[in-house]
Amino acid sequence: MPPQEARNVAMVVLVVLVVLAMLRWASGFFIPLMLGLVFAYALWPLVDGLERLRIPRAISAGVLILGILGGMGGAIYSLSDDANQLVQSLPDAARKLRDSVQRSARQQDTTLDTMQKAAAELQKAAEAAGGNTAAPARGVSRVVVEEPRFDLRNYLWSGTLGLASILGQIVMVTFLTYFMLVSGSTFRRKLVKIAGPGLAEKKLTVQALDEINAQMQRYLMVQLIASVGVGLATGICFAVIGVKHAAVWGVAAGILNLVPYVGSIVVTAGAGLVAFLQFNGDVNMALIVAGSSLLINTVEGYLLVPWATSKASSMNPVAVFIGVLAWGWMWGVWGLLLGIPILMAVKAVCDRVDHLKPVGELLGT
Repeated sequence: MPPQEARNVAMVVLVVLVVLAMLRWASGFFIPLMLGLVFAYALWPLVDGLERLRIPRAISAGVLILGILGGMGGAIYSLSDDANQLVQSLPDAARKLRDSVQRSARQQDTTLDTMQKAAAELQKAAEAAGGNTAAPARGVSRVVVEEPRFDLRNYLWSGTLGLASILGQIVMVTFLTYFMLVSGSTFRRKLVKIAGPGLAEKKLTVQALDEINAQMQRYLMVQLIASVGVGLATGICFAVIGVKHAAVWGVAAGILNLVPYVGSIVVTAGAGLVAFLQFNGDVNMALIVAGSSLLINTVEGYLLVPWATSKASSMNPVAVFIGVLAWGWMWGVWGLLLGIPILMAVKAVCDRVDHLKPVGELLGT
């Protein structure tokens, strides 16, 4: 490799590492920004349609966001009693599961236990034959570890700070989404204007923005349909089996389905644990409930959604999987949620920049 080319490669690697470090360090800024962008892309067609009906964007965006927040609040309030009962039953379910495991462990006298007992008896016999007696240990200090006392003030303070942080993030994302919807095509025109003086640069910028817009909306539509389908299938299946609070489980499955890989695991494990409690420690019923949830999420998450996403975005499933894991490592659950939209935007840009086309080829199908 020529020295100049080697220096260019090293510079690119260094820039990528610096960008990744910045994204991880400033996650508190970039996560709300990306969430606002995703929500704005999801609501943009509705606001544009209302604008064509001569309704001002400021009014239509505000009414739409308030309606969504109000609908979510009403749904949470209507299901709050069932959700509270469900949450309160989790400790009892965990305790029953632990007792069942301990009871089955005590009832089973395995071959390993028998061999350990035989080895202990042989050791005792050898010690008796040799006349060896174990000398008592002297000079050994007993160490007692005292756990720190529970401080209610610290607990309430940390919980209040966490709740205030969550509310602050929600308010920030809400206003960011609103201002993006109200601005309309202002930022789009500004990006095209600063893309370059030539017509070719402006054309490439318009094409990239159009592709990002189209792919983002298709992806969000796929995710919405998949989440509604998973929620309905889970609720109906649990109701047929006889699981209590099936509607709550359906809503939880639909919402957590937006978080790749992690959401399905949480729903499956929680449903199996609660079913174990509800059916009086019947392991078979718990396995049936957990297995049905796992089957629904497997068919949706590993067959239907990857196929629909690859068709909608023309992206390589392997590259998407690795990319989502990388974003999850950087931003946690939010990275899992935002990883695919970010990769879509990256691919749309890379496909139109000569030096970045290999990256777009790697992400493509």
